[in-house]
Amino acid sequence: MFLAIREIKKEKLRYGLILTVVVLISYLIFILSALALGLATANTAAVDSWQSKSFVMTKDANGNAGQSLLTAKQVSQLSNRNTATLGITPVNMKIDGKRESAQFVGMNNDEYIAKELQLTKGHLPKAANEVVVADSVNKDNFGIGDKVSIGLSDTKYKIVGYVKNATYNTAPVIYGELAEWRAIKGVSDQFPGSVVASKTSQSVDDNTLKTYSYQAFINKLPGYTPQKATFGLMIGFLIVISLIVITIFLYILTVQKLPNLAVLRAQGIPNRFLAQNTLFETFFIMATGIIVGAVLSALTEFGIPDSVPMAFDWGLMGLIAAGLMVTGLLGAIIPIRVISKIDPVSVIGG
Repeated sequence: MFLAIREIKKEKLRYGLILTVVVLISYLIFILSALALGLATANTAAVDSWQSKSFVMTKDANGNAGQSLLTAKQVSQLSNRNTATLGITPVNMKIDGKRESAQFVGMNNDEYIAKELQLTKGHLPKAANEVVVADSVNKDNFGIGDKVSIGLSDTKYKIVGYVKNATYNTAPVIYGELAEWRAIKGVSDQFPGSVVASKTSQSVDDNTLKTYSYQAFINKLPGYTPQKATFGLMIGFLIVISLIVITIFLYILTVQKLPNLAVLRAQGIPNRFLAQNTLFETFFIMATGIIVGAVLSALTEFGIPDSVPMAFDWGLMGLIAAGLMVTGLLGAIIPIRVISKIDPVSVIGG
Protein backbone atom coordinates (compact mmCIF):
# COMPACT_ATOMS: atom_id res chain seq x y z
CA MET A 1 0.00 0.00 0.00
CA PHE A 2 2.82 2.42 0.93
CA LEU A 3 4.63 1.72 -2.34
CA ALA A 4 1.42 2.21 -4.34
CA ILE A 5 0.75 5.60 -2.72
CA ARG A 6 4.35 6.70 -3.40
CA GLU A 7 4.04 5.67 -7.06
CA ILE A 8 0.74 7.51 -7.50
CA LYS A 9 2.16 10.68 -5.92
CA LYS A 10 5.28 10.53 -8.08
CA GLU A 11 3.50 9.76 -11.37
CA LYS A 12 0.56 12.13 -10.97
CA LEU A 13 0.11 12.72 -14.70
CA ARG A 14 0.05 9.06 -15.70
CA TYR A 15 -2.26 7.95 -12.93
CA GLY A 16 -4.32 11.10 -13.40
CA LEU A 17 -4.96 10.11 -17.02
CA ILE A 18 -6.14 6.66 -15.97
CA LEU A 19 -8.33 8.18 -13.27
CA THR A 20 -9.86 10.62 -15.77
CA VAL A 21 -10.76 7.77 -18.11
CA VAL A 22 -12.37 5.82 -15.25
CA VAL A 23 -14.33 8.90 -14.17
CA LEU A 24 -15.63 9.48 -17.70
CA ILE A 25 -16.58 5.84 -18.23
CA SER A 26 -18.29 5.66 -14.81
CA TYR A 27 -20.10 8.94 -15.45
CA LEU A 28 -21.31 7.78 -18.85
CA ILE A 29 -22.54 4.43 -17.52
CA PHE A 30 -24.35 6.05 -14.57
CA ILE A 31 -26.03 8.63 -16.83
CA LEU A 32 -27.07 5.97 -19.35
CA SER A 33 -28.50 3.78 -16.58
CA ALA A 34 -30.43 6.77 -15.18
CA LEU A 35 -31.80 7.59 -18.64
CA ALA A 36 -32.73 3.94 -19.22
CA LEU A 37 -34.49 3.75 -15.85
CA GLY A 38 -36.19 7.10 -16.45
CA LEU A 39 -37.46 5.95 -19.83
CA ALA A 40 -38.66 2.65 -18.36
CA THR A 41 -40.46 4.53 -15.58
CA ALA A 42 -42.08 6.87 -18.12
CA ASN A 43 -43.36 3.77 -19.92
CA THR A 44 -44.79 2.08 -16.85
CA ALA A 45 -45.52 4.68 -14.14
CA ALA A 46 -49.29 4.59 -14.66
CA VAL A 47 -49.40 0.77 -14.80
CA ASP A 48 -47.32 0.59 -11.61
CA SER A 49 -49.76 2.93 -9.86
CA TRP A 50 -52.66 0.61 -10.71
CA GLN A 51 -51.11 -2.12 -8.52
CA SER A 52 -52.60 -4.88 -10.67
CA LYS A 53 -51.37 -8.47 -11.01
CA SER A 54 -53.08 -9.38 -14.27
CA PHE A 55 -54.80 -7.90 -17.31
CA VAL A 56 -57.33 -9.48 -19.66
CA MET A 57 -57.89 -8.23 -23.20
CA THR A 58 -58.78 -9.61 -26.60
CA LYS A 59 -56.28 -12.08 -28.02
CA ASP A 60 -56.22 -10.29 -31.39
CA ALA A 61 -54.89 -7.13 -29.69
CA ASN A 62 -51.57 -8.97 -29.08
CA GLY A 63 -51.09 -7.28 -25.73
CA ASN A 64 -51.72 -3.75 -27.02
CA ALA A 65 -54.47 -2.33 -24.80
CA GLY A 66 -55.22 0.43 -27.30
CA GLN A 67 -56.21 -2.20 -29.88
CA SER A 68 -58.47 -4.24 -27.58
CA LEU A 69 -62.27 -3.94 -27.36
CA LEU A 70 -64.17 -6.04 -24.83
CA THR A 71 -67.89 -6.72 -25.20
CA ALA A 72 -70.40 -6.13 -22.41
CA LYS A 73 -70.79 -9.90 -21.93
CA GLN A 74 -67.03 -10.41 -21.59
CA VAL A 75 -66.68 -7.59 -19.07
CA SER A 76 -69.65 -8.91 -17.07
CA GLN A 77 -68.09 -12.39 -16.86
CA LEU A 78 -64.73 -11.00 -15.74
CA SER A 79 -65.88 -8.35 -13.26
CA ASN A 80 -65.72 -8.82 -9.49
CA ARG A 81 -64.68 -6.77 -6.47
CA ASN A 82 -60.98 -7.25 -7.30
CA THR A 83 -61.23 -6.04 -10.89
CA ALA A 84 -61.33 -2.69 -12.66
CA THR A 85 -62.44 -2.09 -16.23
CA LEU A 86 -60.30 0.31 -18.23
CA GLY A 87 -60.56 1.85 -21.67
CA ILE A 88 -57.21 2.93 -23.12
CA THR A 89 -56.56 4.85 -26.32
CA PRO A 90 -53.89 7.26 -27.62
CA VAL A 91 -55.19 10.79 -28.14
CA ASN A 92 -54.26 14.40 -28.77
CA MET A 93 -55.32 16.95 -26.16
CA LYS A 94 -55.89 20.41 -27.64
CA ILE A 95 -56.64 23.91 -26.42
CA ASP A 96 -56.23 27.21 -28.30
CA GLY A 97 -53.94 25.68 -30.92
CA LYS A 98 -51.72 23.97 -28.31
CA ARG A 99 -51.44 20.18 -28.46
CA GLU A 100 -50.18 17.38 -26.24
CA SER A 101 -49.96 13.72 -27.22
CA ALA A 102 -51.42 11.63 -24.43
CA GLN A 103 -53.07 8.35 -23.47
CA PHE A 104 -56.72 8.53 -22.38
CA VAL A 105 -57.66 6.00 -19.70
CA GLY A 106 -61.35 5.57 -19.02
CA MET A 107 -62.30 4.08 -15.65
CA ASN A 108 -65.16 3.53 -13.23
CA ASN A 109 -64.84 5.80 -10.20
CA ASP A 110 -66.16 3.10 -7.86
CA GLU A 111 -63.43 0.59 -8.77
CA TYR A 112 -60.05 0.19 -7.10
CA ILE A 113 -57.83 1.88 -9.71
CA ALA A 114 -59.75 5.15 -9.52
CA LYS A 115 -59.73 5.01 -5.72
CA GLU A 116 -55.94 4.56 -5.57
CA LEU A 117 -54.98 7.44 -7.89
CA GLN A 118 -52.71 9.94 -6.14
CA LEU A 119 -53.76 13.49 -6.90
CA THR A 120 -51.26 16.31 -6.46
CA LYS A 121 -53.93 18.96 -6.93
CA GLY A 122 -57.68 19.16 -7.55
CA HIS A 123 -60.13 16.25 -7.33
CA LEU A 124 -61.28 13.18 -9.23
CA PRO A 125 -63.97 13.62 -11.91
CA LYS A 126 -67.33 14.06 -10.18
CA ALA A 127 -69.47 15.03 -13.15
CA ALA A 128 -69.72 14.24 -16.83
CA ASN A 129 -66.98 15.65 -19.09
CA GLU A 130 -64.47 16.12 -16.27
CA VAL A 131 -60.95 14.70 -16.47
CA VAL A 132 -57.73 14.65 -14.47
CA VAL A 133 -54.36 14.78 -16.23
CA ALA A 134 -50.79 13.79 -15.45
CA ASP A 135 -48.90 16.35 -13.39
CA SER A 136 -46.12 16.11 -15.99
CA VAL A 137 -48.10 18.07 -18.60
CA ASN A 138 -47.26 21.70 -19.31
CA LYS A 139 -49.42 23.38 -16.67
CA ASP A 140 -49.17 26.73 -18.43
CA ASN A 141 -50.95 25.20 -21.42
CA PHE A 142 -53.26 22.82 -19.58
CA GLY A 143 -54.32 24.23 -16.23
CA ILE A 144 -57.05 23.23 -13.80
CA GLY A 145 -60.33 24.69 -15.01
CA ASP A 146 -59.31 24.70 -18.67
CA LYS A 147 -61.66 23.06 -21.16
CA VAL A 148 -59.86 20.93 -23.73
CA SER A 149 -60.69 18.89 -26.82
CA ILE A 150 -59.65 15.23 -26.71
CA GLY A 151 -59.49 12.70 -29.53
CA LEU A 152 -62.49 12.26 -31.84
CA SER A 153 -65.02 13.75 -29.44
CA ASP A 154 -66.58 17.16 -30.13
CA THR A 155 -67.16 17.64 -26.40
CA LYS A 156 -65.05 20.00 -24.30
CA TYR A 157 -63.59 18.35 -21.22
CA LYS A 158 -62.79 20.27 -18.05
CA ILE A 159 -59.49 19.56 -16.28
CA VAL A 160 -60.24 19.22 -12.55
CA GLY A 161 -56.99 17.80 -11.18
CA TYR A 162 -53.43 16.58 -11.63
CA VAL A 163 -52.34 12.98 -11.02
CA LYS A 164 -48.97 11.75 -9.77
CA ASN A 165 -47.13 8.93 -11.58
CA ALA A 166 -49.36 9.11 -14.64
CA THR A 167 -47.37 8.28 -17.76
CA TYR A 168 -48.13 5.35 -20.06
CA ASN A 169 -45.82 4.39 -22.89
CA THR A 170 -43.92 7.67 -22.17
CA ALA A 171 -47.06 9.79 -22.79
CA PRO A 172 -48.98 11.65 -20.06
CA VAL A 173 -52.24 10.02 -19.02
CA ILE A 174 -55.68 11.63 -19.02
CA TYR A 175 -58.13 9.90 -16.67
CA GLY A 176 -61.87 10.17 -17.21
CA GLU A 177 -64.98 8.02 -17.10
CA LEU A 178 -65.49 5.07 -19.44
CA ALA A 179 -68.37 6.89 -21.15
CA GLU A 180 -65.88 9.59 -22.15
CA TRP A 181 -63.47 6.92 -23.44
CA ARG A 182 -66.15 5.55 -25.77
CA ALA A 183 -66.91 9.02 -27.14
CA ILE A 184 -63.23 9.88 -27.55
CA LYS A 185 -62.37 6.57 -29.23
CA GLY A 186 -65.55 6.60 -31.31
CA VAL A 187 -66.96 3.21 -30.27
CA SER A 188 -70.50 2.21 -29.32
CA ASP A 189 -71.88 1.32 -25.89
CA GLN A 190 -71.59 -2.40 -26.71
CA PHE A 191 -67.88 -2.08 -25.84
CA PRO A 192 -67.62 -1.12 -22.13
CA GLY A 193 -63.82 -1.17 -22.08
CA SER A 194 -60.60 -2.50 -23.53
CA VAL A 195 -58.92 -4.13 -20.51
CA VAL A 196 -60.03 -5.73 -17.27
CA ALA A 197 -57.30 -5.34 -14.64
CA SER A 198 -57.27 -7.36 -11.44
CA LYS A 199 -55.50 -7.39 -8.09
CA THR A 200 -55.26 -11.18 -8.46
CA SER A 201 -54.33 -13.62 -11.21
CA GLN A 202 -57.16 -14.15 -13.69
CA SER A 203 -58.08 -17.17 -15.80
CA VAL A 204 -60.42 -17.04 -18.79
CA ASP A 205 -62.42 -19.71 -20.62
CA ASP A 206 -63.13 -17.51 -23.63
CA ASN A 207 -60.66 -18.40 -26.41
CA THR A 208 -60.97 -14.88 -27.85
CA LEU A 209 -59.44 -13.43 -24.68
CA LYS A 210 -55.97 -13.65 -23.20
CA THR A 211 -54.62 -13.00 -19.71
CA TYR A 212 -51.33 -11.13 -19.25
CA SER A 213 -49.33 -10.97 -16.06
CA TYR A 214 -48.05 -7.57 -14.96
CA GLN A 215 -44.62 -8.17 -16.51
CA ALA A 216 -46.05 -9.61 -19.73
CA PHE A 217 -48.34 -6.58 -20.05
CA ILE A 218 -45.39 -4.23 -19.54
CA ASN A 219 -43.26 -6.10 -22.07
CA LYS A 220 -46.01 -5.71 -24.67
CA LEU A 221 -45.95 -1.91 -24.44
CA PRO A 222 -44.86 -0.64 -27.88
CA GLY A 223 -41.11 -0.07 -27.91
CA TYR A 224 -40.54 -0.95 -24.24
CA THR A 225 -38.60 -4.21 -24.70
CA PRO A 226 -36.33 -2.94 -27.54
CA GLN A 227 -35.52 0.22 -25.55
CA LYS A 228 -34.64 -1.81 -22.48
CA ALA A 229 -32.47 -4.21 -24.51
CA THR A 230 -30.68 -1.36 -26.30
CA PHE A 231 -29.72 0.45 -23.09
CA GLY A 232 -28.70 -2.84 -21.47
CA LEU A 233 -26.35 -3.66 -24.35
CA MET A 234 -24.88 -0.15 -24.32
CA ILE A 235 -24.13 -0.37 -20.60
CA GLY A 236 -22.71 -3.89 -21.00
CA PHE A 237 -20.41 -2.80 -23.85
CA LEU A 238 -19.20 0.17 -21.81
CA ILE A 239 -18.30 -2.09 -18.89
CA VAL A 240 -16.36 -4.38 -21.26
CA ILE A 241 -14.63 -1.33 -22.77
CA SER A 242 -13.67 -0.17 -19.28
CA LEU A 243 -12.07 -3.58 -18.66
CA ILE A 244 -10.02 -3.30 -21.86
CA VAL A 245 -8.97 0.31 -21.20
CA ILE A 246 -7.91 -0.33 -17.60
CA THR A 247 -5.95 -3.43 -18.67
CA ILE A 248 -4.10 -1.51 -21.39
CA PHE A 249 -3.21 1.41 -19.10
CA LEU A 250 -2.02 -0.83 -16.28
CA TYR A 251 -0.02 -2.98 -18.69
CA ILE A 252 1.75 0.08 -20.14
CA LEU A 253 2.51 1.41 -16.66
CA THR A 254 3.83 -1.98 -15.58
CA VAL A 255 6.12 -2.25 -18.62
CA GLN A 256 7.46 1.25 -17.94
CA LYS A 257 8.17 0.27 -14.31
CA LEU A 258 9.91 -3.01 -15.15
CA PRO A 259 13.45 -1.76 -14.30
CA ASN A 260 12.29 -0.50 -10.90
CA LEU A 261 10.33 -3.68 -10.24
CA ALA A 262 13.37 -5.76 -11.23
CA VAL A 263 15.48 -3.90 -8.66
CA LEU A 264 12.89 -4.64 -5.98
CA ARG A 265 12.87 -8.31 -6.96
CA ALA A 266 16.69 -8.39 -6.82
CA GLN A 267 16.47 -6.98 -3.28
CA GLY A 268 14.29 -9.90 -2.28
CA ILE A 269 10.84 -8.28 -2.43
CA PRO A 270 8.43 -11.17 -3.14
CA ASN A 271 6.12 -11.26 -6.16
CA ARG A 272 3.13 -11.43 -3.82
CA PHE A 273 3.94 -7.98 -2.42
CA LEU A 274 4.28 -6.46 -5.91
CA ALA A 275 1.01 -8.09 -7.02
CA GLN A 276 -0.79 -6.71 -3.95
CA ASN A 277 0.67 -3.30 -4.73
CA THR A 278 -0.77 -3.44 -8.27
CA LEU A 279 -4.16 -4.55 -6.95
CA PHE A 280 -4.23 -1.69 -4.45
CA GLU A 281 -3.36 0.83 -7.17
CA THR A 282 -6.17 -0.54 -9.31
CA PHE A 283 -8.63 -0.50 -6.41
CA PHE A 284 -7.72 3.07 -5.49
CA ILE A 285 -8.07 4.31 -9.08
CA MET A 286 -11.38 2.50 -9.66
CA ALA A 287 -12.90 3.51 -6.31
CA THR A 288 -11.94 7.17 -6.74
CA GLY A 289 -13.11 7.24 -10.36
CA ILE A 290 -16.44 5.59 -9.57
CA ILE A 291 -17.15 7.94 -6.64
CA VAL A 292 -16.34 11.04 -8.70
CA GLY A 293 -18.44 9.67 -11.59
CA ALA A 294 -21.39 9.07 -9.24
CA VAL A 295 -21.13 12.59 -7.78
CA LEU A 296 -21.02 14.13 -11.27
CA SER A 297 -24.06 12.05 -12.27
CA ALA A 298 -26.03 13.26 -9.25
CA LEU A 299 -25.11 16.87 -10.03
CA THR A 300 -26.11 16.41 -13.67
CA GLU A 301 -29.66 15.56 -12.59
CA PHE A 302 -30.16 19.16 -11.49
CA GLY A 303 -29.26 20.45 -14.96
CA ILE A 304 -31.46 18.07 -16.95
CA PRO A 305 -34.80 19.55 -18.08
CA ASP A 306 -37.99 17.93 -16.77
CA SER A 307 -38.88 16.85 -20.30
CA VAL A 308 -35.99 14.35 -20.24
CA PRO A 309 -36.95 11.18 -18.32
CA MET A 310 -34.18 10.42 -15.83
CA ALA A 311 -34.34 8.41 -12.63
CA PHE A 312 -31.60 7.31 -10.25
CA ASP A 313 -31.88 4.03 -8.39
CA TRP A 314 -29.00 4.01 -5.94
CA GLY A 315 -29.30 0.25 -5.48
CA LEU A 316 -28.85 -0.23 -9.22
CA MET A 317 -25.99 2.27 -9.26
CA GLY A 318 -24.35 0.31 -6.44
CA LEU A 319 -24.52 -2.86 -8.54
CA ILE A 320 -23.06 -1.04 -11.54
CA ALA A 321 -20.29 0.39 -9.35
CA ALA A 322 -19.52 -3.11 -8.05
CA GLY A 323 -19.43 -4.39 -11.63
CA LEU A 324 -17.01 -1.65 -12.63
CA MET A 325 -14.82 -2.40 -9.63
CA VAL A 326 -14.71 -6.11 -10.47
CA THR A 327 -13.85 -5.43 -14.13
CA GLY A 328 -11.11 -3.04 -13.03
CA LEU A 329 -9.57 -5.63 -10.71
CA LEU A 330 -9.83 -8.23 -13.48
CA GLY A 331 -7.94 -5.78 -15.68
CA ALA A 332 -5.02 -6.03 -13.25
CA ILE A 333 -4.54 -9.74 -13.96
CA ILE A 334 -2.32 -9.28 -17.03
CA PRO A 335 0.01 -6.73 -15.35
CA ILE A 336 0.27 -9.07 -12.35
CA ARG A 337 1.27 -11.94 -14.65
CA VAL A 338 3.94 -9.69 -16.19
CA ILE A 339 5.24 -8.88 -12.70
CA SER A 340 5.31 -12.56 -11.70
CA LYS A 341 7.58 -13.35 -14.67
CA ILE A 342 10.14 -10.60 -14.04
CA ASP A 343 13.73 -11.85 -14.28
CA PRO A 344 15.93 -9.25 -12.52
CA VAL A 345 19.07 -10.42 -14.37
CA SER A 346 17.58 -10.02 -17.88
CA VAL A 347 15.89 -6.68 -17.07
CA ILE A 348 18.79 -5.03 -15.22
CA GLY A 349 21.51 -6.78 -17.17
CA GLY A 350 24.37 -8.84 -15.92
